[in-house]
Amino acid sequence: MRKLTFGMNVSVDGYIAAPADDLGWSAPDDELFQWWSDRVGATDLALYGRKLWETMSSHWPTADQQPGATPAQIEFAGRWRQMPKVVFSSKTREVDWNTRLVTGDAVPEITRLRAEGSGSMDISGATLAAAAMRAGLIDGYLIVTHPVLVGGGTPFFTALDNWVNLNLVETRVFPNGAVLTSYETRR
Repeated sequence: MRKLTFGMNVSVDGYIAAPADDLGWSAPDDELFQWWSDRVGATDLALYGRKLWETMSSHWPTADQQPGATPAQIEFAGRWRQMPKVVFSSKTREVDWNTRLVTGDAVPEITRLRAEGSGSMDISGATLAAAAMRAGLIDGYLIVTHPVLVGGGTPFFTALDNWVNLNLVETRVFPNGAVLTSYETRR
């Protein structure tokens, strides 16, 4: 069975995007960017909700061809394009860059993908991850907390019907003050 992990940059007050979907507060330093790039390089399958897919697909497919692209950005862009991806959206019509589109109910498809094969599967996007959380499908959480309060926006966690007990797996502090906390779901 694949392990499903939900990981995102998060403000101290628990948001993955500030109001108006502003992500400007979460720009990583070089070390954190490399950590995310290595994470993408090690991911067997990435699951995206529509909004995050639109953000990623509007930049990363050609980011390595932009003037001034750093070696790390070039590496990340290549890894992102090569990584197999599934986008869950009823509004998106076309996807590219090693991506498949699912327009129906996400939970049965995530359950099926999780059950087939082995390896790592990452999920990103608040609405999609919330559905997987409520269904009890998340095996781990990677929370990179940035030293900022944004006061509102899109929360990392959704309302749940039951508690989810977690085991702390790792902590790490990055030079910019961001703190990684990694948890496994206690089953």
